[in-house]
Amino acid sequence: MGLLKTSADFPQIYVFDLDGVVYRGSELMPNSVDTISSLRRSSALVRFFTNNSMLSRQAHVEGIAAMGIQASIDDIMTSSYATALYLTEHNAAGKTVYKIGEQGISDELSAVGVRVISGDDEPGCKVDYVVVGVDRNFNYRKLARAMSAILSGAEFIATNADATFPMEGDGLLPGGGCMVAAVATAVGREPILIGKPQTYALKKIIELAGGSPETTAMVGDRLDTDVQVANRAGAHSVLVLTGVTSAEDAAAASGDLRPDRIINDLGELLT
Repeated sequence: MGLLKTSADFPQIYVFDLDGVVYRGSELMPNSVDTISSLRRSSALVRFFTNNSMLSRQAHVEGIAAMGIQASIDDIMTSSYATALYLTEHNAAGKTVYKIGEQGISDELSAVGVRVISGDDEPGCKVDYVVVGVDRNFNYRKLARAMSAILSGAEFIATNADATFPMEGDGLLPGGGCMVAAVATAVGREPILIGKPQTYALKKIIELAGGSPETTAMVGDRLDTDVQVANRAGAHSVLVLTGVTSAEDAAAASGDLRPDRIINDLGELLT
């Protein structure tokens, strides 16, 4: 059944992207609930990993529960939470982050003891890190303050660099990568990237689940994030065509952008 066989030594782990895979905006993707339920009945471990930084893990738990998919907070990895883990490992508790982003960044960073400011908060205060994610209220003043902080010595961190994210039907909206690109252009350098396709967060998921890359499948809709992170980490890569990637682009992919398997929707995952 599916890609991997259950082993007595290693758990079987399926890591699902959310936007474009489980849902698009408020629209549940075909066979999402049934496929995830079937995997759990087979004793597979199911985890969710989204680059979208707007929502906290708890908000994602509540959002997918409303769609009929139960999960605990420990089942969810977001680029905001991965950034919080990264900052924790770099002894950032008590330090100040200037945030370009939304509530998910504030919630996850504050929970690990990082001080988060945004907008016009506390002008003139010392900023240790500038963390950038998707921000639907992005403006010139935020860009100018982020630029000033970075040029004054703050570390520049991007939760992710996704250019777009999918919405209902075939809709797309600008992703966090648009804000990251603006800041990078202003300061003349690239950020530390935390989310996919960097392997940091996926390796954390596998480590915390007690598994190994060889018994893990990453299921996503993007070649340059989901497929690439899986291939870089040594996991199985599955591309589902319900998101932003066309069948033609998938077939033409090469190198670490080439998926191990291409499926039309999640209903084909277990066949």
